[in-house]
Amino acid sequence: MTNSSPGAERWAVSLPRYDYQKDEWATVVPVMERSLSYSLEEIEISHNSRSGAVMRSLNVALVRCVGDPTAGMLETWESWLLAMQVHSAVFAATAPDQETVTCKIRQEERHLATTGRQTYLHADTWLDAFYLAVICREAARLDMLAQIPVSLLRDFGGALDEYTYAWVETLQSFWLRRDDLQTHLVRAVDLSSAEHARVIDAEEMTKLRYPPIMMLYHYLRNDVAGFNNALADAVRWHKEYWTADEDRAAQVHGIVALAPLAIACLAKANGIPVELESEYLPEALLDFLWRGELDA
Repeated sequence: MTNSSPGAERWAVSLPRYDYQKDEWATVVPVMERSLSYSLEEIEISHNSRSGAVMRSLNVALVRCVGDPTAGMLETWESWLLAMQVHSAVFAATAPDQETVTCKIRQEERHLATTGRQTYLHADTWLDAFYLAVICREAARLDMLAQIPVSLLRDFGGALDEYTYAWVETLQSFWLRRDDLQTHLVRAVDLSSAEHARVIDAEEMTKLRYPPIMMLYHYLRNDVAGFNNALADAVRWHKEYWTADEDRAAQVHGIVALAPLAIACLAKANGIPVELESEYLPEALLDFLWRGELDA
């Protein structure tokens, strides 16, 4: 398996996060929470509300980690749990043989009308849903997500690079322990090389999309040193990408390295030590310190 990369360096013990202005971001949280609450009010019947809840729930979880970089506060964990619930619920509501599905959202049973084709139900949203379910250690929701047909994601979404579907198939095969895992993983690695970038640019492909795939590759080989090198590369390139200019540094998606965090959670839960410390990998999420505190 081959791919271009920005270079290889030995992993560091720690990697500091960009200096986000905590006071400034703290003023944003209540506004975002109110917008999210409005979306949740009609999530059972409104597709616009579901689309908004998907975006806003993840944004709130990320922004809370500015003021709480270890995710050590209960309110932060509740935000991550809610983001996981919302992302999983919108895919559960694609069930073709049911009129409604019952999903727990913010500790309340909600009855979501099932949906047809919707533009927000694309493969990138599926990946976020998978990452969030891994971070929250939600096996039942991962079971559901792993059985969403990739053909359905193609129908739902707009133009995405082909690597995206290969990566989805890789994660589904991994979770379901299918025999075709190696085939999909090789294809995902090959298609995530910079020369295959069509929809996103080569920099995003190289610094954000490729690294989690290599983390999974080393995890599957039980290669502790290789995994930690890949993790350090992923976090360092995440920081480089999201701090390259002021516009990127102002984006919420740079606050936590979501995909690397998810694969690191997977590895740590299965006995591979994570040797990198960084606020891009909130400690309480990585170590699942909120286990059992709330019913997901």
